[in-house]
Amino acid sequence: MAVLVTVLIGALVAVALGAFGALHEPRFFAVNVAGFSSGTAAKAWLATLVVTLALFQLGSAFAMYRLIPRGRVPSWMTTAHVWSGRMAVLLSIPVTVHCLYALGFQHSNTRVLFHSLFGCLFYGVFVTKMLLLTRKGLPGWVIPIAGGLLFFVLVYVWLTSALWFFLTSGLTF
Repeated sequence: MAVLVTVLIGALVAVALGAFGALHEPRFFAVNVAGFSSGTAAKAWLATLVVTLALFQLGSAFAMYRLIPRGRVPSWMTTAHVWSGRMAVLLSIPVTVHCLYALGFQHSNTRVLFHSLFGCLFYGVFVTKMLLLTRKGLPGWVIPIAGGLLFFVLVYVWLTSALWFFLTSGLTF
């Protein structure tokens, strides 16, 4: 029951973000980090850093769950896993603000629609996973499934935004 309630809370977060994005009038400007040519370029590079940290998250989770036959897991791995996750979330916030405030929830084509849907889903799954981490006595598969789903959704969001940007605009800053 605790898992179901937590998933419902995450679903509400995803729907709330989608509703805000759909009802909010796009401003077409929100975040421009110094050194970048545009908010979109900043968003693409920050999202790429987030995915890079998420790849470390995936590898460190595999090590902590002993899914990589490397012997003993270094004592610093759990701390590095937690902090790389925190950094990934912090770096994702300006990306999300730019998407929701500057662009809103859009559906002009299939790529944009799925990017909007999965972007909202990302934070819904994130909230779900963070709440699940606070629960005791969950089955051992719950956190890895939540983390794997979070990774999948993030990669899909990156593929439909940052990778698309780099393929259409080049590796521009």
